[in-house]
Order: sequence, then structure tokens, then C-alpha cells
Amino acid sequence: MPKKYDLHIHSVYSRDSSLKPKVILKLAKERGLDGIAVTDHNSIKGGVVTSKLNKDKDFEVIIGSEIKTKQCEVLGYYLQEEIKSKDLLEVLDKIKEQGGFSVIAHPFTIIPRLNLRYPLNEIKEKVDGLEAFNSRSVFPFENKRAFNAAEKYKLAMTGSSDSHSKIELGRAFTIFDGELRTAIAKRKTRAEGLIRYSKIGRLCTLHYKLFKFFY
Repeated sequence: MPKKYDLHIHSVYSRDSSLKPKVILKLAKERGLDGIAVTDHNSIKGGVVTSKLNKDKDFEVIIGSEIKTKQCEVLGYYLQEEIKSKDLLEVLDKIKEQGGFSVIAHPFTIIPRLNLRYPLNEIKEKVDGLEAFNSRSVFPFENKRAFNAAEKYKLAMTGSSDSHSKIELGRAFTIFDGELRTAIAKRKTRAEGLIRYSKIGRLCTLHYKLFKFFY
């Protein structure tokens, strides 16, 4: 039976997310996921807290982080320590040193400063995958370009919600058989999802940032 993981979720340990760890676990299970990665901005705190709360041995919580570099945002998985470097190549190396794997987040988003600004052919041997489907994408072509690039450079494809609010969680996911690490290494993953809720999700994020005091 294939497994379904949402590999890009932000908790309240990201300043723009309203999702508490307990809520993340509850929603993820309700929406039929077999595992998640909590990937807060430049922090593993959300992943650590959510992992400790998880008592279900059949549900995996991966400790991760979305690390902002000068060239793009990198998702690091199975991390044990926070990574402070802002250089893309250093970050990729440090993720490997911790025994994790790396994925470039939303590589072709139209949002300035969040897309990939480094030749992909020069890092294809260092990075493990591309986020081929991000459900916060504004336009379908953003994900299509990521899918095509992953195919071209033979990188693993991941799908994820990039959720910052309840409505978004689980709206995109990575499908694979067996263990995630093995599937990523063998490039045997599939990315699926919907961008239907992207605009609503972004409005929820804006509302949270403006009225965070009342949450």
C-alpha cells in the first residue's frame, strides 16, 4: 500500500503560521496522511515538538526545516540541529552531514526571492529533490516547470502543502512505497495535489500576521 506524506508544513514556530503542533497531528491523520514533515523557517523546533507529541508508531513525523539561503529556500529533512548558514552549497552539505536529505522548495515560484536563483545543473549532484508540487503555488505553470526540471535532472519529486493554516494542510503530498529515504534516493516518489486553496491560504496567513494577538 503506497504511503502519503505532506513534506512541507509550518507550525507556530514559524512567525507566519497559526498551526499548533497538536492541530497539525490531528488534521494530518484526519486527511489520510501516513506521515508529515514539519519544516519551520530556519528552525527545527516545530518538528521536535510535534515529533514528541506523536504517539502513533504507524504515523511518522519528520523533523525538518525550511532554510533560507541567498540563492533559494531549501527543505532539509531528518535534521538533528538547526543550520545557520545562508549559502546554498554549505546548507546542502550540512544537511548531508546530519544524515538528512534536501529538496529545493518551490523552485519556480513567481514570488521574488523565494525561487531558485542558482543553475540547477550545477547542484544536481548535491541536492536530492525538487518540490514538484506546492499547493500554495499561484499558477499551475510553477509546478509544471518544477516537475519538468526534476525529470530532466533525474531528481526526486516531492509534493507538499507548504501549509500555514488549517485549510491548506494535506492539500498536496508525496506518494511512495516503503521507506521515504529509500524512495527519495531511488527517485521513486510521486507528487500530487491541488492549488485550489492557495489564495485562501495566503489570505489566512495575512490575517494571522495582522491579527496574531487574537489567536
